[in-house]
Amino acid sequence: MRLLSVFTILLLLSSCATLCRGFNITKILAEHSEFSTFNHYLSATHLANEINRRRTITVLVVSNGGMGPLLSRGLSLPTMRHVLSLHVLVDYFGARKLHQLSGDSTQASTFFQASGNAPGTSGFVNISMHKGGVVSFAPSDSDSDTYTPASFVKSICEEPYNISVIQISTILDSPVAEAPAEAPSAVNITELMAAKGCKTFADLLLSTGDAAKTFQDDIDGGLTVFCPLDQAMDDFLPKFKNLTDAGKLNVLLYHAIPVYYSMQMLRSNNGVMNTLATEKKNYNLTVQNDGEVVTIKTPAGVVAKIVGTIKDDDPLALYTIDKVLEPRELFKKEVPPPAPAPAPVVAEAPKKAGKGKKHVPAQAPEPAPGPDQEPADQKAADENRAVMMGAGSLAMMTAVVGMLVSLMF
Repeated sequence: MRLLSVFTILLLLSSCATLCRGFNITKILAEHSEFSTFNHYLSATHLANEINRRRTITVLVVSNGGMGPLLSRGLSLPTMRHVLSLHVLVDYFGARKLHQLSGDSTQASTFFQASGNAPGTSGFVNISMHKGGVVSFAPSDSDSDTYTPASFVKSICEEPYNISVIQISTILDSPVAEAPAEAPSAVNITELMAAKGCKTFADLLLSTGDAAKTFQDDIDGGLTVFCPLDQAMDDFLPKFKNLTDAGKLNVLLYHAIPVYYSMQMLRSNNGVMNTLATEKKNYNLTVQNDGEVVTIKTPAGVVAKIVGTIKDDDPLALYTIDKVLEPRELFKKEVPPPAPAPAPVVAEAPKKAGKGKKHVPAQAPEPAPGPDQEPADQKAADENRAVMMGAGSLAMMTAVVGMLVSLMF
């Protein structure tokens, strides 16, 4: 019995850790192959990123078979985005809440309504409780006399008051959502860069192989670009000119990640990331944040800081940085030269002590820290930082150990 209680506590702690890390709708649905088509179009329309940025959300998913009638209509991606955004409610509705509706019905706002693309009262979903515990869903602009509502099938994933993923029987049909939607206007990425302090980098994109085309072609699938400011590029140009044509291209491609990351997402998705240059070789970089400040680190030892935002609108994010990112595949990591060895101390012959005086032996000065040593103040700072970072975890572990001991004894 005590072992069971211990297991329960550990399970609760694991669940808490999951909640703290946030949710990812793509990963949630990836565990259920029957929703692979719905999951694919959440990513293709960039709705997945919008869902992951929210704190309170309900996603109404449909099986692969249920997606068939919608796919047969041949809708464009912008129109498909409108239809699927009608299936994302901006409130939390778990299975229990749905079956305890006060007044037997309620109206929920959706991504489609919040986008501003839904005129009038369209863009809402009516949720109703019927006899026998059946819960139905219908767009607010549907004809109640002829429309057959979708019904609740089962709960897929619930993290109370954060995210609820539930399966419904069919797609929510809405003439307004399915009306042809205009494609987003084309974005000229080099013009945006040149207008916001990155003209040198933009010019190199245009003059180096198919760099500019590669950047432009990757926007629709999601792109995050770290654009060095002109001053940083001016200092780097002598190194750039000494590279081969392939090396020049890879340096430029190294400044982009083939995924859209808002600033909020960068702060919560720290770690190693691939770049447009990642193919046979790594060409990876690391994103880290210290509070509100986000830095980009390369294995070659460069640490660049994001200092501004040119554009942050899914599927494109453009940020300015204060240094050029140098990949390890092209640049060796700079190692500081070793400190000079201390001058040898020549011991003087002891002199005869005068009357009333004592001889004090000379002391050799402490050697300067070598390349493998840390100055005392830096070492202390690192230790203090480690203590501060571990304080929260230590407190939590102490509490857990106390609970485990009390249960076991």
